Amino acid sequence: MDDAAEVTRIADAAEAVDGASPLDEAARIALADGAATVIVERGGFALLHDGDLSLAVQPDSRGRGVGTALLEGVASYDGELVAWSHGDHPAAARLATTYGWERVRDLWVMRRPTSLPLSPLELPDGLTIRSYDDSDADAIVAVNAAAFASHPEQGAMDRGNLARRMAEPWFDPAGLLVAEDGSGVLGFHWTKQHDERLGEVYVVGVSPQAQGRGLGKLLTLAGLHHLAGLGVEEVLLYVESDNGPAVAVYSRLGFAHADADTHVQYRRGA
Repeated sequence: MDDAAEVTRIADAAEAVDGASPLDEAARIALADGAATVIVERGGFALLHDGDLSLAVQPDSRGRGVGTALLEGVASYDGELVAWSHGDHPAAARLATTYGWERVRDLWVMRRPTSLPLSPLELPDGLTIRSYDDSDADAIVAVNAAAFASHPEQGAMDRGNLARRMAEPWFDPAGLLVAEDGSGVLGFHWTKQHDERLGEVYVVGVSPQAQGRGLGKLLTLAGLHHLAGLGVEEVLLYVESDNGPAVAVYSRLGFAHADADTHVQYRRGA
């Protein structure tokens, strides 16, 4: 079995027990594209790409020092590193404390059952929300860059990264909703269907010039109607825990957060 297949196997085994995958989308893409440095040993792996570390140990190999050995194996990496604990695991917190990694971000997962009723989508005059077509690519990249200028992951999306995401098996142009008026594209809501049961508010981006018009809520609501129409049972989203305005909007739309649905990012200085 090659390293990529073994990483996937270990990640799937960990997810089955932990309820969250140790590999986020960026890590999976880097692994599939051969753009990551991979260490596999003793039922665990460490995966490095662009200063981001993913580390996991399969459940039946835990408690044997595998995670510690893997973390020590990347100690010679030159530069700042960040790593996510998908699910805020105590073992990850202990490793972080032992090796001087700082807790820097809490990312919440919020969930909403589609059994909750949705408000009707009522758009102001002159505003249209429609599905994506190929002529929207440059506008989507531009709005995304402006909306997420300070976001360390999403803000870096360029045309190549957009195309790479659209090459994923789950991509459906009907689920990428674009808001526009006479001035052009103002925002978008990219939805994602994981399987028959689960949908996701993948990305909602609104141009700074269109802020204050309630467009984020309208786009989110439009996406929820779309996902409900697909028959999913639940919709999830990711939001920074300290983004009070966004958390408030999502809460009013029926999303809720449980403590176990917290992802923690740690950072090791250069």
